[in-house]
Amino acid sequence: MEIKPYSHYVESEILPLYKAVGWSNYYEHPEMLRGAYQNSLCVLAAYEDNTLVGILRAVGDGASILLIQDILVHPQYQRRGIGTMLMCAALERYETVYQIQLMTDNTEKTIAFYKSLGFRPIQEYGGVGFVKMC
Repeated sequence: MEIKPYSHYVESEILPLYKAVGWSNYYEHPEMLRGAYQNSLCVLAAYEDNTLVGILRAVGDGASILLIQDILVHPQYQRRGIGTMLMCAALERYETVYQIQLMTDNTEKTIAFYKSLGFRPIQEYGGVGFVKMC
């Protein structure tokens, strides 16, 4: 498994990955996804035998705030530590950032995954999160 920066957006490999995990808002709006990648602070990719099997996309200023916007691993490659490798690579790259945030599904699986990486629910810090979907 190779984790490396994803420097060239290739729609023919990105869209099938998002489709495989069912993130329809992205694969149904490829122009939005293309723009999102162009404006991201960091995109890391996981490759196995030159096949894209996972991606992590982060936005923010890289100093005070980092938002892990997307982290996905193709279902055929899940439960092999790829998501952990992607997250660890991002956390290492931005180890001095004051605040790292993410939003995820409220499932036992995702909660356990992010807690294992040192993340805590915002309520533990006395905060509350808000979102506006357009």
